[in-house]
Amino acid sequence: NCDDALVSPLPSAALTSSSELFSTHSPSFAKLNRRDGAGGWSPLESNEQQWLQVDLGDRVEVVAVATQGRYGSSDWVTSYALMFSDTGRNWRPYRQDDAGWVFTGNSNADSVVHHKLLHSMKARFLRFIPLKWNVGGRIGLRVEVFGCSYKSDIADFDGRSSLLYRFNQKLMSTFKDVVSLKFKSMQGDGVLFHGEGQRGDYITLELQKGKLSLHLNLGDSNLHFSNSHTSVTLGSLLDDQHWHSVLIERFNKQVNFTVDKHTQHFRTKGDSDHLDIDYEV
Repeated sequence: NCDDALVSPLPSAALTSSSELFSTHSPSFAKLNRRDGAGGWSPLESNEQQWLQVDLGDRVEVVAVATQGRYGSSDWVTSYALMFSDTGRNWRPYRQDDAGWVFTGNSNADSVVHHKLLHSMKARFLRFIPLKWNVGGRIGLRVEVFGCSYKSDIADFDGRSSLLYRFNQKLMSTFKDVVSLKFKSMQGDGVLFHGEGQRGDYITLELQKGKLSLHLNLGDSNLHFSNSHTSVTLGSLLDDQHWHSVLIERFNKQVNFTVDKHTQHFRTKGDSDHLDIDYEV
């Protein structure tokens, strides 16, 4: 189960905002179903530059959000966007269908509007960005976020370090490979992983000027003058210090290379359909 209410247990200081109308309208009153203070958060001015921020304490998986207006008032948000961050400094918009997603908000002050996310978010910080609000009032907001703790194995590299993954066999000869990982970087160039074999086969994934390149060579002993070398590049601005997901799926000569839900299908060059690499990458 990953549907815990994540905002309600937080201390008041975990909620901050771009501004507040009065101290009674501060973000500390912006938890769902609260009626104290003025019954929710309202900024000093109602415009699209305002935001309500939640610090969830740790990196979590967010699967749903819910909103209300300000209790017993004419102040509510009719549409909003979501931003998320690991640091509270670099922000990304929540996207669905490769576009920034606009959430439908409220039609009155007290009904709860709940949205289950098509794609979950992994983040520590969330920002609710009001886009439209009740024409007879101002921005008013109470929120809840649903999800669970998120744990993963993370390795940090400084450009001089490396991590070895060793297979059980001395030599791996595969017709099918699946490689899945997530990375974030502030550097535009660097090797993410590399494996090679004594017969000249290799697989390399590297950042080049903020783009991700996959290099494959199947079954050719001549590394430098090979007609079986295949290179494909995807993405841009991947050195933005945000997490990016990578999936490489190969079956014989057919390869799917996916970066952040963008997939390129291609066929490797040369005659071989297997990858021979030594026991480590």
